[in-house]
Amino acid sequence: MTSENLIGEYLRARRELVRPEDVGLPGSGSRRRVAGLRRSEVAVLAGVSTDYYVRLEQGRDQHPSEQVIEALARALQLDDDATAHLRGLASPSARRRRRAPRAERVPAGVLQMIRCWSETPAVVEGRYTDVLAANSLATALAPYYAVGTNLVRATFLDPRVEAMYEDWDDITHSAVAALRSLTGPDVDDPRLNELVGELSVRSDRFRHLWARHDAAPRRSSSTPINHPQVGRLELSYEKLPIADTDRMILCVYHAAPGSESAEKLALLGSLTATNEPRSPDRLQR
Repeated sequence: MTSENLIGEYLRARRELVRPEDVGLPGSGSRRRVAGLRRSEVAVLAGVSTDYYVRLEQGRDQHPSEQVIEALARALQLDDDATAHLRGLASPSARRRRRAPRAERVPAGVLQMIRCWSETPAVVEGRYTDVLAANSLATALAPYYAVGTNLVRATFLDPRVEAMYEDWDDITHSAVAALRSLTGPDVDDPRLNELVGELSVRSDRFRHLWARHDAAPRRSSSTPINHPQVGRLELSYEKLPIADTDRMILCVYHAAPGSESAEKLALLGSLTATNEPRSPDRLQR
């Protein structure tokens, strides 16, 4: 990866994802030598000159105005998250000064809090989606919720993840979009390069998804989980930013009160309490 032409790489990737027929142009039945839209077509749809759009893709102009950004977003059918990502790439301050990485330390109060939640699975994720802390029930719910595990790597390379999630395709898409959203224009980060490089070699699906340049922050949602001990659970999860940290997220799972999933989660909690004595040392590396 390179930070020399962030906006150009993004525009080109998004242009290739728009089908001509979606914007009222002749589709695949015509003679088209490019995937998605041509540069000239994007320029017309956005109301800018083809020469100017070409300069953007080639990196000769990297700071379009807000008006142009909004026009490009409409032409490329970007949603709010994708538009925000484009705006960030186009910002004059997009190139971050590389600093020596600091150790990620979970605030003591957060550690104490999740340790007390014996009936609520809770995980702290770092800026690269590393598991920085996890309580016992979270690890019982998903064994890869162990301190030191990188969740994006596990999503693509740990077969237990695909086995547990019925919507694995959606999970992988969201994981990659969240990673790109977290890092933004900071693509010359050595740790990010290492992670992306490894997964690009080892996973065709990751390589395909990363090339799309999707970017969307991690949000609260719900997901079915097939657990080997208690069966299928329908759980919601909340993604909560932790104040005064560098992009740490607290992920908390819960089931609808009185539901079968709530009963199964309580059962898993009792099994965990019986079979796995709690050790505070497990919560922080």
